[in-house]
Amino acid sequence: MDKARGTVIKYGDNIDTDVIIPARYLNSSDPQHLAAHCMEDIDQDFVNRVKPGDIMVANKNFGCGSSREHAPIAIKASGIACVIAETFARIFYRNAINIGLPIIECPEAAKAIEAGDTVEVDFDSGVITDVTKNLTFQGQAFPEFMQKIIAAEGLVNYINQE
Repeated sequence: MDKARGTVIKYGDNIDTDVIIPARYLNSSDPQHLAAHCMEDIDQDFVNRVKPGDIMVANKNFGCGSSREHAPIAIKASGIACVIAETFARIFYRNAINIGLPIIECPEAAKAIEAGDTVEVDFDSGVITDVTKNLTFQGQAFPEFMQKIIAAEGLVNYINQE
């Protein structure tokens, strides 16, 4: 789990948890059910075009809004391997790590990378490479303990392994 490589699906500023997974689907905690409705209120075609390993890129304040864990679960279950953004809402950041969804803050990368680009992320170093444009960015590397949580597919699994 030290690298991710995929095609970019890109969003703008202030993508809130109500857009990531609309409230009308919160009666389920089934990851596949949540994934089937991920992003549908702003991107009807997301579920049809997302492929396992794709990378989601967004601008500022990704995951703002309510503190629902359903949002990172829906993204991860949809096949997204990593989310890169200028900034993340704090509770979303924590929830993403808790469920094992790799996320990386890197304003320069978030601004330069475009939808459809092929991007590679090295979680050990935090290096983000836009293969399409031959550009490299230094994102924040994951501390070792966070990498272990992500590798274990979430905090609960990590604790159970210890």
